[in-house]
Amino acid sequence: MKKVLLVTASLIALGAAAPAVAADLAARPYTKAPPMVAAVYDWTGFYIGANGGWGSSRNDWDAVPPTVLVGPEGSHDATGGTVGGQVGYRWQAGTWVFGVEAQGNWADFSGSNASTLFPGFRNHTNVDAFGLFTGQVGYAVNNVLLYVKGGAAVTSNSYRVTTLGGALAGVTGDDTRWGGTVGAGIEFGFAPNWSVGVEYNHLFMQDRTYTFTTPAGGFFGADRISQDVDLVTARLNYRFGGPAVAKY
Repeated sequence: MKKVLLVTASLIALGAAAPAVAADLAARPYTKAPPMVAAVYDWTGFYIGANGGWGSSRNDWDAVPPTVLVGPEGSHDATGGTVGGQVGYRWQAGTWVFGVEAQGNWADFSGSNASTLFPGFRNHTNVDAFGLFTGQVGYAVNNVLLYVKGGAAVTSNSYRVTTLGGALAGVTGDDTRWGGTVGAGIEFGFAPNWSVGVEYNHLFMQDRTYTFTTPAGGFFGADRISQDVDLVTARLNYRFGGPAVAKY
């Protein structure tokens, strides 16, 4: 009986002491929430894409010897649409982005003018294709990239002379002409590996002298033709690289 009373008294005493013990316990320590994680777009990697847009080629014709009559024949713009593709590589260092790219396009730029030196004839230019081989330097603001570019350019051209009625009078062989290019663009990364952009390029092509022959193969004339090209294209790229990088 005494043992029962002793155990009961001990339990009562323990219950009375519990609030005091709890009051003496230290407060639960505060744990700081982890910092927010910001996603940073990474432009590094190989990419491939497609482009399409508009172009205009300025062509100045001058009759030169052995043509009997020499001098300026006038100029014209050969304009039209273009579509093609590009492949390249970019690497990002901080906010700076460096890259190299090769681009090839089919084109349909055409134009003509009546010759000021030979009033009975009309001069025609067609740009059938072009290629760009360029380096790039850009500045990235997360998923927005501003860049400039420059390098080599090549165009594929054909030239002909017709009568005002449209009959073929003189023609040259197909021409491949090399020159330089400068340009600028803006690109927006709308998904981890996809980007879309707009680009402008100006092509400085060398002057070339061409001999024109008649449909029967005889000599018709010779012209020195200068050329430059302006291009505006929209671009879609897919990058073979990782997604956006987490940055604390």
